[in-house]
Amino acid sequence: MAAPTIRAYEPGDREACRGLWAELTQTHRDLYDDPTFGGDEPGLAFDEHLAHVGADRTWVAEVDSTVVGLAGLLVEDEHAELEPIVVAAAARGTGVGRALAKAVISAARELDFPRIRVRPVGRNADAIRFFHALGFDVLGRVDLRLDLEPIDRKPGERIAGRDFRA
Repeated sequence: MAAPTIRAYEPGDREACRGLWAELTQTHRDLYDDPTFGGDEPGLAFDEHLAHVGADRTWVAEVDSTVVGLAGLLVEDEHAELEPIVVAAAARGTGVGRALAKAVISAARELDFPRIRVRPVGRNADAIRFFHALGFDVLGRVDLRLDLEPIDRKPGERIAGRDFRA
């Protein structure tokens, strides 16, 4: 696969980005074994995301004139967050995600943010490893939960010498 071109989001990218959002939703459906996650038309949630983040803080990755990834820089008060980063299944492992993340990190630096955060879900070990490899190694917050009903959870990660389920 050719190296990706990272560029600003354009209105003509909407349908491709909706498709990527639907892929992201399917990933979460699989992680949580919940086919209802994201509703009946999950791709449409991209429109809400775009309205919240803004087209000026959304980037796409293009390979051979096809949009294969998207990423956004969510700015709220004095916080910068890489949210989301989505790469088409066929383009994963080719450097697309890394190139998108670097573009968002660069934009956060240009805006003089002292840090940028990501908040992958606890079950998404692949995302956690991906972000750690990019340098996201400061643990900012841990959200612990106690299941009050019996729920079969996947083995998770080891943090602070303790095992956690996700």
